[in-house]
Amino acid sequence: MIELPTERPVPPAGEAASAPAPAFSARWLRIVAALLVVLSVASLVMAWQAQQRVRTLQNELVRRQQDSQGQAGEARMLAKQAQEGVREAAAKVALLEARVAEVALQRGQLEDLIQSLSRSRDENLLVDVDAGIRVAMQQTAITGSAEPLVAMLKQSDERLARYNQPRLEGVRRAIARDLDRVKAVGVADLPSLSIKLDEAVRLIDELTLLAVAEPRKAASAPVAQKPLQQRSAPVDPSPSAWTKAWNESWSAVSERVWSEAKSLVRVTRIEHPEAMLLAPEQAFFLRENVKLRLLNARLALLSRQFDTAQSDLQVVQTTLDRYFDRSPRRFALASELIKQVASQARHALVPRPDDTLAALSAASAGR
Repeated sequence: MIELPTERPVPPAGEAASAPAPAFSARWLRIVAALLVVLSVASLVMAWQAQQRVRTLQNELVRRQQDSQGQAGEARMLAKQAQEGVREAAAKVALLEARVAEVALQRGQLEDLIQSLSRSRDENLLVDVDAGIRVAMQQTAITGSAEPLVAMLKQSDERLARYNQPRLEGVRRAIARDLDRVKAVGVADLPSLSIKLDEAVRLIDELTLLAVAEPRKAASAPVAQKPLQQRSAPVDPSPSAWTKAWNESWSAVSERVWSEAKSLVRVTRIEHPEAMLLAPEQAFFLRENVKLRLLNARLALLSRQFDTAQSDLQVVQTTLDRYFDRSPRRFALASELIKQVASQARHALVPRPDDTLAALSAASAGR
C-alpha cells in the first residue's frame, strides 16, 4: 500500500528535529508486517502442497502394498502346488524304483534258476558241498566248536563216495587231510566244563571257613567203651587188683579230659591272619562272592571269553586257599574241579579246510 504525501502542519521550531523519526519507524513496521503476512501465506501454501503430496504417496504405498500381498498369496499358492507336484513325482519315482528292483530281483532269480538247470549233476554236487562247508565254517567260528565242521566234512565225503567219479577223488583226499587236521585240534568241551563249575558252586556252601571252628567227633568214640568193659569185668578184692582198677579208671578219666581239651583247643598254622579275623556275618557274603565269580567264569566260557574265565578262576582259587580250611575232602574236590576247568579253558583255533575248498574250485573249473 503506497501512501500519498499529505500536508502536515509545521511543527514549532523546538519540535522540528524530533518529528521525522516516528514517521520513518511506522513505515518500516508496516513493511515488515506485510512481509510476514506474505511469508505466512507462502508457508501455508507450501504446507498444503506438501500434505497433498504426502497423502498421494500414502495412497500409492497402500495400493502397492495391497498388490504385493496379492502377489505373495499367489506365490504361496503356486509354491504349495509345486510341492504337491514334487511329492507326487517322488512317490511315482519311488514306485518305479521299487518295481525296477523287483524286476531286477526276479531277473536274478531267473538267471540263477537257469544256471542251476544248466549245470550238470556233478557241478550241483560240488556247489552243494562247497556251500555246506562254508556254512559249517561259520558255525564253527560262532560256537568255537569243531563238531559242525567235522560233521560236514564227513557228510561231504560220504556224498562224494556214492557218486564214485574219478575226477572227484582229489576232493575226497583233500577232505580226508582237512578232517585229520581238524580232529587233531583239542577244542574245549564247554558242556562238561559248565557241569564242573556248577558242581564247584554247589560245594562252596559245604566248605569250612578258617574263621569258623568245628568240633572233632572222632576222639570220643573209643573212650566211652572202657567204663562199660570195667563194669562187666568181675571185681577182685585184692589190693593189687584194686590198684590196677584205680589206675585204669584214672587213665580213662584223664584220657577223656584230654580228648575234651583237645576238642576245645586247636592249633593250626595260618599263613594269612586276615582269614581268622573274618566276621561271622561276612562269611555269607564271602561264599556268595565266590559263587558269583564261578558263575561269571561259566558265562565267560559260554561266550568264548577264555581270558575273563581264567581271571575269575584264579581269583576263586586264591580266595579258597586264603579263607577256607584245606583239610576236608570237599575242599580238595572243589579245588580239583576248578583246576581242571582252568587247565582246559583254552582258546583253540580250528584250522580252515583250505585244501578242500581249493580242490572243489579246481573240480568245478574242470581241472
